Amino acid sequence: MFDPTTFVGFHTWLSLIAIVAGFPVAAGLLQGHTRPGWTGVFLSTAFATSATGFGFPFNGVLPSHIVGAIHIVLVAIAAFALYGRRLEGGWRRAYAITAVLAFWLLIFVLVAQLFGKVPVLHALAPTQSEPPFAIAQGVVLVIFALLTWKAATRFTQAPRLAV
Repeated sequence: MFDPTTFVGFHTWLSLIAIVAGFPVAAGLLQGHTRPGWTGVFLSTAFATSATGFGFPFNGVLPSHIVGAIHIVLVAIAAFALYGRRLEGGWRRAYAITAVLAFWLLIFVLVAQLFGKVPVLHALAPTQSEPPFAIAQGVVLVIFALLTWKAATRFTQAPRLAV
């Protein structure tokens, strides 16, 4: 799973790098600014994570494909707002919202993977329809709803810096 020379390993490492980079990106948004190095790493690895997710063999559309497609759209909007529109006008708020929502989807999938692969968590929710899984995802959802609101508010109200 963590062997970067396999497709699964490469996909997993991209995901973990995107998650790690998401923390300083979100912290920067809460402080009203971007973190250019972290942001580039976050957006590129987040996009690559979802894009590589479509490389696994499958028959028919799965929930993971829907989440991956939504994630790619969120990352694309965030990148366009930042690099294409330079955070002008409403694009500043759009960037904050889509960047945090993209980060949330990575954490959402991480929680699902942890419940699917970590024995003690899997025992608590073997089908991921049990209360422990729902509670964990609910807590993550509430945290990210608040984070999205705070980031959109603080990042939009922060003074603009010369680009």
